[in-house]
Amino acid sequence: MKTDIKTSALLTIELESRSVEGLKAFIDDDFVGAVETIHAAKGRVVITGIGKSAIVGQKIVATLNSTGTPALFMHAADAIHGDLGMIQEDDVVIVISKSGESPEIKVLIPLIKNFGNILIGMVGNKNALLARESNFILDTTVAKEACPNNLAPTSSTTAQMVMGDALAVCLMELNKFTGKDFARYHPGGNLGKKLYLKVDDVYTLNEKPAVLADATLKEVILAISKGRLGATAVVDANNKVKGIITDGDVRRMLETIDNLSVIKAADIYSTTPKCVQPALLAAEAFEMMKQFDISQVLVSGTDDAYLGILHLHDLIREGII
Repeated sequence: MKTDIKTSALLTIELESRSVEGLKAFIDDDFVGAVETIHAAKGRVVITGIGKSAIVGQKIVATLNSTGTPALFMHAADAIHGDLGMIQEDDVVIVISKSGESPEIKVLIPLIKNFGNILIGMVGNKNALLARESNFILDTTVAKEACPNNLAPTSSTTAQMVMGDALAVCLMELNKFTGKDFARYHPGGNLGKKLYLKVDDVYTLNEKPAVLADATLKEVILAISKGRLGATAVVDANNKVKGIITDGDVRRMLETIDNLSVIKAADIYSTTPKCVQPALLAAEAFEMMKQFDISQVLVSGTDDAYLGILHLHDLIREGII
């Protein structure tokens, strides 16, 4: 039984992988024309379909909207009962259908053509009505569904999804859609936080441990313990950053020095602390921590004024990691 299940799963993945691989042959002049037409259009992209293709269409709409191409979904069955009013003069319409011959699609095609809108057919049969009537064809033909009966939409819907992603990515590049643009459309959740949350939004609730260079070892340990951040900054009389002492620095010092009464902060601290400014993205601060394998960074102003400490735990709490 276990062997049969694994075999079936692997065959499904293999068949769908072949379907995706086969799409390379369909990135042709029609695909280029469809991308250029959508990019130049003054209106939106209206995507429609029936059954599983309709579900794929909703996903493609979501991807386009989140990457800078205005789009909306219109169910093919509802379209012929009033929803055609969604289509405006300058819109480009994409109809998704494996067969290109579904009854609802056959009714819908001449109506769209009568409106004068550009029609793009994402279709798995280039001899179908949808293919013949489309201004551009996005060919998603597959050799075989992953379904054992070659009936349930599996490989075909995967191919549609990937073709939609290819379309969206090409439009992103033509629109010069940047990470900052992406952040504007994704302000919520952990993804949004990675794109807009700054160091200044995260570290300010922490303690602000600091000692002068002539502080005793006891004062250093008390500052680290009180701050609960595993480190303390070393500053001068004007609160300028001079360095950092971590609990690891203290442990390493204890391994080599016997007379602790004479130890000062100046004997321990690192003179090249890793510092970030408040306006830096928290995700970029995390990348710095990963690069140097450290758990905290000092936060400083443009004039090297000590502002506080950002700890790895802060980023975990905010979902950056």
